[in-house]
Amino acid sequence: MPVTALPDLALPATGGKNVQLTDLRGKKLVLYFYPKDNTSGCTNEATDFAAHADEFAAAGALILGISRDSVKSHEGFKARHMLPFDLLADVDEKACAAFDLIESRNRYGKQVRGLVRSTFLFDADGRLVREWRAVKVPGHVLAVLAAVRET
Repeated sequence: MPVTALPDLALPATGGKNVQLTDLRGKKLVLYFYPKDNTSGCTNEATDFAAHADEFAAAGALILGISRDSVKSHEGFKARHMLPFDLLADVDEKACAAFDLIESRNRYGKQVRGLVRSTFLFDADGRLVREWRAVKVPGHVLAVLAAVRET
């Protein structure tokens, strides 16, 4: 069943936090899912969000990144790139399953399970406003920012 509202999930996050998604109502929320810390595409996406973080905040939106990496990995990634938002660890793939983001891919002749880079925008009431699946990084953050401003 497709996500239409913030799912009732709690995930560990950077800064020693535990984030309950449904507790984030009251602000617009940008949840971006990315495959892996410290890879080129994921680094570019994270630093693009970071570069525009003040504009997202001015538009009333909170940004959170989510991947299957551990909190420890996220802490290093966040510090290395000075990311001004938290990263959530979905090591057991609860969030990935809720958003239907895991797919099998053929990589070098082997079947592997991969996370589909995707972004979801929720309004202040926790309702899904827009989603982007199979994201290409260049220009994506600006498209999300435009949607946030329209919401």
